[in-house]
Amino acid sequence: MAETAVFPHRIKRDAEKMSPAHVLIIDDEMAIRESLQTLLELEDYIVTQADTAEQGLSLLAANTYDLVMLDISLPDRNGLDVLEEIRERDASTPIIMITAHGTVDNAIRAMQNGASNFIAKPWDNEKLLADVSAAVARRRVEEENEQLKRALKQRYSFSNIVGKSDRMLKVFDLVAQVAPSRSTILIQGESGTGKELIAKAVHANSPRKDRPFVPVNTGSMPGDLLESTLFGHVKGAFTSAIASKKGLFEVADRGTIFLDEIGSMGLDTQAKILRVLQDRKFMHLGGVTEIQADVRIIAATNEDLKQLVKEGRFREDLFYRLNVITIDLPALRDRKEDIPLLVTHFLQRFCNENGKPNLTMNPEALRPLMDYGWPGNVRELENVVERAVVLSSGNAISVDLIPDHIVGRAPITSILEGREDASLFDIMEECERRIIVDMLEKCNWNQTDAAERFRVPLSTLNQKIKRLNVEIRKKSRD
Repeated sequence: MAETAVFPHRIKRDAEKMSPAHVLIIDDEMAIRESLQTLLELEDYIVTQADTAEQGLSLLAANTYDLVMLDISLPDRNGLDVLEEIRERDASTPIIMITAHGTVDNAIRAMQNGASNFIAKPWDNEKLLADVSAAVARRRVEEENEQLKRALKQRYSFSNIVGKSDRMLKVFDLVAQVAPSRSTILIQGESGTGKELIAKAVHANSPRKDRPFVPVNTGSMPGDLLESTLFGHVKGAFTSAIASKKGLFEVADRGTIFLDEIGSMGLDTQAKILRVLQDRKFMHLGGVTEIQADVRIIAATNEDLKQLVKEGRFREDLFYRLNVITIDLPALRDRKEDIPLLVTHFLQRFCNENGKPNLTMNPEALRPLMDYGWPGNVRELENVVERAVVLSSGNAISVDLIPDHIVGRAPITSILEGREDASLFDIMEECERRIIVDMLEKCNWNQTDAAERFRVPLSTLNQKIKRLNVEIRKKSRD
């Protein structure tokens, strides 16, 4: 049997193993309703019909739908008025307007008033299904994000931490377990993974939550200044010490001090931190009186402290004092299932900050974000979304607002990361695999078309696909 191309929306739904979405069609033309229902049910949607505005609104009052498809011209109500009423009842349900060619201007106005999209009669089946899939996917991501945030708030009262991956849920569980204690915590993770957010979550869920949380970037200050900042000094301790000054350990009294980039701290300062951990005491620079330190220490590093100990750049005794409880934060590339949730979270935040209506992200724009390696982790993703929001002029973030280096394929070096034995042959093979996958995607996974574009026999392309273990996507049969 001849191979048929698979719709991208179907791949996505199959891959994510979604439960069937519920769609409400409000249209007075039976032929339109029946045609849409048949098309959608073939794609596993559950469809309900209404032939008037009042019937549709009654169904919406009694049931929850993932998507409403609304005719702009109804016999008993104007579709724009119905749109407004639905929006007043539930601002989160996506609405796709159905319009004839003569009312496209009205459909555009409807989108300005809150509709997700519009389809014109007669429609293209593939585009319609892609629009429906995108609207339902956005709805479910937003719902999942809200449910996750509510669950986290109820369980841990975490804020600004988003994730549903197994690795992040394990982090959340560990934070919830250790927060009530006074134990020292070491947070390990690459730059941009959110180490300070986790430290704040520990503090916010501890008995010290009403006392100060004091963050210190220990890698940004020279040793003398860092010690003065942490421990304070007495008048005359050094040339510019014209008055005594409290240190941050005193500011954090009965609270939490967060020592970021602790791996870059000098050995002399490390010895003083060790004393605080052992004896809960310290002295001002130039002082002679010991000061009690009722402070919880949370340290963070993006370096391998064990390796630094071997190299003599970090005290072994301090390492073991810090390493009472370790929280390892995964890199974003290792929890890519969290990217849609993070994108939605950042979109909401930056839309609010910039006074813009809530924006969504087109599937074409989200796809490269899922493929990219994110060397800068969550912080880099945050910057990309902020840039897109600031530069946006429509209702959705399109792929042209995503930086070129992300839209392009991730560097080969990022794919081969961790493979120190990768040879030139390995790299060339990976390049060849990517070129073939790119072409197959452009040809909707039709191998015959791809072979023609490559100007090679189909048998040659099939041999390469087999040798390179390229997974071919095929349309599933209902």
